[in-house]
Amino acid sequence: MSLENKYSQFEERFKLAEMGGGKERIERQHSAGRKTARERIDDLLDKNTFVEMDKFVTHRATDFGIDKNKIMGDGVVTGYGKIDGRLVYVFAQDFTVFGGTLSRANADKIIKIMDLALKMGAPVIGLNDSGGARIQEGVESLAGYADIFYRNTIASGVIPQISAILGPCAGGAVYSPAITDFIMMVKNTSYMFVTGPDVIKTVTHEEVTKEDLGGAITHNSKSGVAHFAAESDEQAMMMLRELFSFLPSNNMEDPPMKPCTDDIHREDEHLQTVVPDDPNKPYDMKDIINTVVDEHNFFEVMPHYAPNIIIGFARFGGRPVGIVANQPGNLAGVLDINSSVKGARFVRFCDAFNIPLVTFVDVPGFLPGTTQEFGGIIKHGAKLLYAFAEATVPKITIITRKAYGGAYDVMSSKHIGADVNLAYPTAEIAVMGPEGAVNIIFRDKLSDEDKKQAVDEYKRTFASPYKAAALGYIDEIIYPKQTRYKIIQSLEMTQNKAKSNPPKKHGNIPL
Repeated sequence: MSLENKYSQFEERFKLAEMGGGKERIERQHSAGRKTARERIDDLLDKNTFVEMDKFVTHRATDFGIDKNKIMGDGVVTGYGKIDGRLVYVFAQDFTVFGGTLSRANADKIIKIMDLALKMGAPVIGLNDSGGARIQEGVESLAGYADIFYRNTIASGVIPQISAILGPCAGGAVYSPAITDFIMMVKNTSYMFVTGPDVIKTVTHEEVTKEDLGGAITHNSKSGVAHFAAESDEQAMMMLRELFSFLPSNNMEDPPMKPCTDDIHREDEHLQTVVPDDPNKPYDMKDIINTVVDEHNFFEVMPHYAPNIIIGFARFGGRPVGIVANQPGNLAGVLDINSSVKGARFVRFCDAFNIPLVTFVDVPGFLPGTTQEFGGIIKHGAKLLYAFAEATVPKITIITRKAYGGAYDVMSSKHIGADVNLAYPTAEIAVMGPEGAVNIIFRDKLSDEDKKQAVDEYKRTFASPYKAAALGYIDEIIYPKQTRYKIIQSLEMTQNKAKSNPPKKHGNIPL
């Protein structure tokens, strides 16, 4: 064969591999409102940086006549490229080839880039769009899934792992995304579930649609499985790029600094009046967060789930931080099962990847009631406590108003290792609210007049930050308008923090 022929044969195969399942299937994918695997990678990565690996891999199965149908790439596009000039590994399931189902061969492709990512200390982003295990391959396909799950687990806390669900993701396929750090879904075109509507109908006789069972809105608001919901494939890729900008490449690096053009001394007078005079009146904690962060840019995580706690990323003086905040505008900012778990996992992610934690506190306590107690609020609340106590990254805490009872301890208090604890003059640090406390102390033995006096005295003593400041539990009482600069100073002061917990295989978090 001549040299010319060899090159033309290469070009032909190259084009064929790029076409995946062919023109008709690509059109079908587009008409369903979804992009192809390669189009998604183009949107996600910096232009002309993607290097594809294993482009010509085909499956090796022979049962049910599948050996007569081989398509190069075999249903997954894998490789590496850059986001903002930083190395990242990517795999994208190609629904146009065998419905993106997982074969032994394409599991091996995914495993190869996961192993490379771990060796090179770079993040992995998985773009999932798959009909599940390739049934014609039986246990080989299942083995491929388990090999991927194992690597997800070993890589956890070493390199960031991000999953985007951009089509179906069912059965065993859901457990790889579940182990990764963040899950992005797309409204109306993506869904996740362990068993689909048909199986549910057969077993439990419940009737439910795919969308209600495992759509983006369900997992972002009800189950808490997913962290983000995008309107389209394209928006999902843009959001992943933004998320990536806050994260280090691995657990040995610091998160990437950005030049800061926002004045670090900026003071905002309106912060002086954000916290209302009336301690029972709600306000929006995001008003404070959005005001004090660089460029007013707060990248919220899980905005639709357990909204009584707020989590997300921002920058102070160009330095990325993770923010955890009670939200007095929702359920008075009380801690419950869902908010505790949401906060705990985020705190542990930030700690694993050297991202300092800034905590805004306005918490009246844990939510009472049988639903919470039977649901295990003790165990779940302990997760948040454990996560904050275990975290060795810089921890800065600002009490804006209420910090009552055990919830005061849990919300990154001085006693569980916070480095800098600040409070507004409006802060109230006590075991409980004044009325409840007086009722317990005096057991209803007081006249109305005496009771009013006792409540006033309790307020004077505890409905302020001064008792805690006198004991050194609060380092500084600040004007709300100074919040931005005080946090930046604290982050600068703690940037070389060196703390490690006792050597151990791992702790036993109350799961």
